[in-house]
Amino acid sequence: MKQFLHVSDIGDLGKALEEAKQVKATPFAWQNLGKNKTIILIFFNNSLRTRLSSQKAALNLGMNPIVLNINGDSWKLETQLGVVMDGDKSEHLREAIPVIGSYCDIIGVRSFAGLKDKDFDYNETILNQFIEYSGRPVISLESGTVHPCQAFADLLTIEEHKKTKRPKVVMTWAPHPKALPQAVPNSFAEWMNAADVDFVITQPEGYELDPRFVGNAKVEYDQIKALEGADFVYAKNWSSVSHYGQVLNVDRSWTVGAKQMAVTNNAFFMHCLPVRRNMIVADEVIDSPQSLVIPEAANRVVSAQVVMKRMLESL
Repeated sequence: MKQFLHVSDIGDLGKALEEAKQVKATPFAWQNLGKNKTIILIFFNNSLRTRLSSQKAALNLGMNPIVLNINGDSWKLETQLGVVMDGDKSEHLREAIPVIGSYCDIIGVRSFAGLKDKDFDYNETILNQFIEYSGRPVISLESGTVHPCQAFADLLTIEEHKKTKRPKVVMTWAPHPKALPQAVPNSFAEWMNAADVDFVITQPEGYELDPRFVGNAKVEYDQIKALEGADFVYAKNWSSVSHYGQVLNVDRSWTVGAKQMAVTNNAFFMHCLPVRRNMIVADEVIDSPQSLVIPEAANRVVSAQVVMKRMLESL
């Protein structure tokens, strides 16, 4: 595996899930793979789960992880090509990336969408420069459009907790005071479309995701109708794609509470975290026995480790 952005990069999904179960059961069984190997984890943005789970996954595989916080630990980096660098950015990605590549065997990059220039974000301008110039396998640790390690962990969590062969999974938009990227819902939709689930997306008008990620999912604008009979409820906010990066409303009636969960099939609740309590989800839901947010977060180590393991095997 040379890069990890999309569900297609993982190959056969059934085999990937079985491998994830093996890795979870015996996390230290492949330490020889990573011996004397280095992964550099590059963060343009804040992180808790992604940072810690990626480091833990690398250590489980016997690797040496190095974390670099861009604009904090390093020079400020210019990301645009063809610019006159007469501002406060001292180094360009075009030079920084091959230097980083010379110091490691695998690179992980976290770089959120700026939500100002849709073309820049949806062309994965930053991540694709790492793929092109580093000469190393590259993992998206959340980029302009996708968060594949999160979606892989989400699918593993569903697989572990499902009570029917083909569960109904509903991803619902929920209100948030700030504009958030579409990377998490994009990847969740992409992976659910590839899995054997009955997948529904529900959101207010104006919050439609990019069709390439919606895929074959059923789209329902009535949240309660969408949630009827759901086995899993995945709540997430995202900003508008058509009015790029804008917050069109913060309708609190979309907050996932007792009313929403009452129409489900005693559904499990999921969220990638961090979550704004009583905006995205009510306390009574996230603190209930049906909440999977902690095991879901724990599975982030597993998904990252499977991806790193496969990259090490391909070196």
